[in-house]
Amino acid sequence: MMTQTDVRAKALDMYRLLTERYGERPLKPRRQPMHELISTILSQRTTNANEALAYQRMWDRFGSWEAIRDADVNELTEAIAPSNYPETKAPHIKETLRRIIEERGEANIDFLADLPLDQAMTWLMSLPGVGVKTASLVMLFCFSKPIMPVDTHVHRVSQRVGLIGAKVGTEAAHRVLLDLLPNDPYFLYNFHVANLKHGQQLCIWANPNCAPCPLKHLCDWYQANRAGKS
Repeated sequence: MMTQTDVRAKALDMYRLLTERYGERPLKPRRQPMHELISTILSQRTTNANEALAYQRMWDRFGSWEAIRDADVNELTEAIAPSNYPETKAPHIKETLRRIIEERGEANIDFLADLPLDQAMTWLMSLPGVGVKTASLVMLFCFSKPIMPVDTHVHRVSQRVGLIGAKVGTEAAHRVLLDLLPNDPYFLYNFHVANLKHGQQLCIWANPNCAPCPLKHLCDWYQANRAGKS
């Protein structure tokens, strides 16, 4: 039975091996916070390419956050159609923008940088369409706060390796991994990015490509399902 200390040691080894394979990145914002927020809503259950296409089509068609807020919901749904479930995301985006602009006087969430992390997370998660993954990603990527976003790839890889239990869902995994990993934004960011890439490239859902994986000796799933088998 592995202790919490053992699991932490495994997590550190996992980080080292994955960042050796995929590299480390500086933690700096890739886009403005409002862009990050709305794009992350669009990204839910959607590929990166379709998220980007949906965002660009939306922006080309309406041209401002205020115009998106005021858009006919059917027109906005059509604009973001490359994103999966646009009929759900369109009203969420409109209402999110309405509430931000009404409360802040403009489409701007930079004030979150100055809030305690728990307050910022609560505020973000009160917005329609914003769950713990989206809120965590905005706070880490945009404001370098020590929080751990867990998407399906991070969850799958962490679960197969054995950092989280088989019954720990994606939402609960945010807390479990945050308690397990160093409370350092740079580490958390690169852990997220490296696990995301690993889940996309090798540790895929249907049939993981274990042969070139650097984590085989650490991975509970590999040891149970592939080790020693032809």
